[in-house]
Order: sequence, then structure tokens, then C-alpha cells
Amino acid sequence: MKTLFAVFFAISLSLTTCSQKSSNTTASNEAETTTYYFIRHAEKDRTDATNKNPNLNESGLKRADKWANYFKDIKLDAIYSTHYNRTQQTAQPTANAKKLDILDYDPRALYTTDFAKATKGKTVLVVGHSNTTPAFVNMVLGHDKYKDIDDNDNSQLFMVTISEEKTLDEVISIN
Repeated sequence: MKTLFAVFFAISLSLTTCSQKSSNTTASNEAETTTYYFIRHAEKDRTDATNKNPNLNESGLKRADKWANYFKDIKLDAIYSTHYNRTQQTAQPTANAKKLDILDYDPRALYTTDFAKATKGKTVLVVGHSNTTPAFVNMVLGHDKYKDIDDNDNSQLFMVTISEEKTLDEVISIN
């Protein structure tokens, strides 16, 4: 009887250990999944062609609110934006809703090692420009897949998900 009990105990302990290892591996893989949402700033005020740092126009302010609504059920860990009025104003409604600060990034230094480390395993929104947004996505992907966004298009959302198994990307248009 003692032998049967010992065998049963050993099997139970073995199964528990295997289950914990499997559970820890799953948690570890999930923690290593990184998701980036890349958007271009919303519509800017074009009334002064000499203004290099315009604000959003009325349509742009509405689109920024639409972005906040789009992200309302998506857990974001961080929001990055270039330090221009139009990108900051596009990010602000989402940042307010998520109670997150907007972190600056340099559009001349996109997918740096520091950025990759800081965002690994997180879900991140990145707000950029018609040329930097697809360039940033391409750097994350490791190849040139996307061209500059048309100057009149403020509706594209690029989503890139990186896991240990693979990298997935897609583009969605939000009007």
C-alpha cells in the first residue's frame, strides 16, 4: 500500500511540475509578444504654407477623437509621438483616455535598439508622419514593404505583432 501511495504521489508531483512548466512557458511567450500600432497624424491646418509646425484643423481634432475611440478597448502600455503639434494633438485624446504620458521619439532615429528594448513585450501606439510612419514599420519588419503615405491620407493604421514564432503586419483604414 505504501508503494502504491508513493507511486501515486510521484506521478502527481510530476504532472504538477510539467503543468507549471507549460504554464510558465505560455506566460513567457505571451509576455514576449510586442504589438505596435502606427498611425500618421490627423489632418493638419494648411492655411499657412510657411508654418512648419501646424496644429490640427477641425477634421483632424475629430479624427484624433476617433483614434481614441478605436483604442478604447485596446490595452496600451505606451504612446510615442514626434514632438510636433499635429502628432502630439493626434495622440493626446488617446493618452488622456488611457492615462498615459506621450513619450517623444526622434523621427530621424526610428527603430533604435533602445526603443526595441523599451517596448519589448508591450503594446505601443506610435504617431508619426506620412514618411516616417511607413519607414518605422519597414524598420520593424526588417524590409521595405510600405511606401510613404499619400499626403491627403490620415486614415491608415499599421499594426505589427512580433512574437518569437513570427512577425505579422496589416494595414487598416479607419475613416
